[in-house]
Amino acid sequence: MALSSDSRRSWLAGFKTDYESIFVEDWSPYFGAVLLVLVIIGLMISGLFWGVFGGLKLWGDWFNTAIGLGPLVGVPEHLETPLLHRLSLMNITLVIGAFCSALLSRKFLISRPPKLEYIWAALGGSFMGLGATLAGGCTTGGFFTPVMHSSPAGWAMWAGLLLGAVVGLKLLLWTLDHITWGMTPPAVLKPSPGMLSVYPLLGLAVFVGILVWSAQWYTSGNEKLTVRAIIILAGFAMGFIMHRARLCFARAFREPFMTAEGEMTKAVILGLAIGVPLAALLFQAKVIDPYIAIPAVFWIGSLSGGVLFGIGMIFAGGCASGSLWRMGEGHLKLWVAGFFFAWMGSTANGLLNKTGLLTKEVTLEEYEATKLGYQAYLPAMLDGWGWSLLIAAIFLVVWYALVRYNESTEKFTVL
Repeated sequence: MALSSDSRRSWLAGFKTDYESIFVEDWSPYFGAVLLVLVIIGLMISGLFWGVFGGLKLWGDWFNTAIGLGPLVGVPEHLETPLLHRLSLMNITLVIGAFCSALLSRKFLISRPPKLEYIWAALGGSFMGLGATLAGGCTTGGFFTPVMHSSPAGWAMWAGLLLGAVVGLKLLLWTLDHITWGMTPPAVLKPSPGMLSVYPLLGLAVFVGILVWSAQWYTSGNEKLTVRAIIILAGFAMGFIMHRARLCFARAFREPFMTAEGEMTKAVILGLAIGVPLAALLFQAKVIDPYIAIPAVFWIGSLSGGVLFGIGMIFAGGCASGSLWRMGEGHLKLWVAGFFFAWMGSTANGLLNKTGLLTKEVTLEEYEATKLGYQAYLPAMLDGWGWSLLIAAIFLVVWYALVRYNESTEKFTVL
């Protein structure tokens, strides 16, 4: 039976409403955090882990080599191709996932900041590169992933990030009071209505392209490409989820001290509350070696790196993963921050390696150590999972309680 014109219009309007709900309206950060953790657990089941800094450092290595600084700062002579390097590929597909989401939601926009913001992006990106080098990772590889892997290195960087966020906000506030140059925003580059109407089709094309790319590599018969096909899908999913839910570790550490708003912090806490026990089950079942994602810098490197990284992310306006998905959304400031993050990460890593600070040695207990710390794994340190999970639970409950208290009282805001 043919549909009447009113029924057809209603039917099509229903499709539009569903599309707006899924692809246009922002997702809850709690929902996004849960989805993100499920993707990470999927990576771990495949023997992989989520990291960002290693991929950015590789990009910096390539740049240092291209401008002739490679031998001077100690960049390895032979570098892996960015599309085949595991973390670099994850970063690239994370940006593409966010780009796809921004197109589908018609939120992709070339966003130009005031001139002064470019300087803050360069400064913040450099601090993040140095901090990540000391901590063995950024808010992802130095904090979130080690916490999921039951390493106190993650909590040491967490403490440094909190301190760094406060110091960074104080410094940024000082600049707002004393520097007026370069604060005028440029004109907004709005896309035409015709271009906006094409955005969803472009987003669909990007999605199909990712599926074809991963399918080709998965069925290539090459073991390395098969693993990389999983990374393509995981990185894309993480970028898509983070953009849809506006997930950002920088906001989780910054907002309680700036506006007392704690929703993003509580979303990160929820993600860890789910992720830590699930990851513990995988380690217990020996699905993945927990040490592969634990940096050998507990506690000096983790804490000092966290402080520097925290200052940097305040000036940059985003952390590592947060910068990547905003790059996919079109923010030029985050492209500048990402460039200096990668360049400083490569340079600092090379120079610190020359000093011997980051030189790894394997101890008699068969974990790695450097002059900045060692691979600390709580179940090995405390002879079991009971105390390890209890410590993680205490940290998460105390963090939540402080954020909840601050939302009601604004006692910890520094602005």
